[in-house]
Amino acid sequence: MSVYYEKPRLKREIIMKMLEAACKKAEELNIKVNVAIMDEGANLKGFVRMDDAPLLSVGIAQNKAYTAAAFGRATADWYPMIQKEPALMHGIVHTDRLVIFGGGLPLYIGEHLVGGIGVSGGSADEDVACAEAAVRVLEQELGKNS
Repeated sequence: MSVYYEKPRLKREIIMKMLEAACKKAEELNIKVNVAIMDEGANLKGFVRMDDAPLLSVGIAQNKAYTAAAFGRATADWYPMIQKEPALMHGIVHTDRLVIFGGGLPLYIGEHLVGGIGVSGGSADEDVACAEAAVRVLEQELGKNS
């Protein structure tokens, strides 16, 4: 009987590339964002605040990344799941650090949840686009190592 398991973890080098990719996408969209990446335990692994990005968005980006890492699903998935469930709609939204709008994506390596990314500073769609740019970098790097 095995009493432990092994799983991949994101290294600093890929975190830095992902942060840069999200910021590059934000520049293309002409927005200023905050970008946070959490590890599999929802601990902050990387963060960047673009010059002049909204200060309030610092915490929002981190909470989006936390939500995605903690639940393994995109933050945008939450509202459609709970909108017709009054108990959840009025209860779960009071859960500390839970975000139910776009901009947070889970990070997977194969079947392993390895963290989450959160972007805040633009519209929900713009934040998602920036997060997706970062995820593409991770996927490209994983493809190189296959």
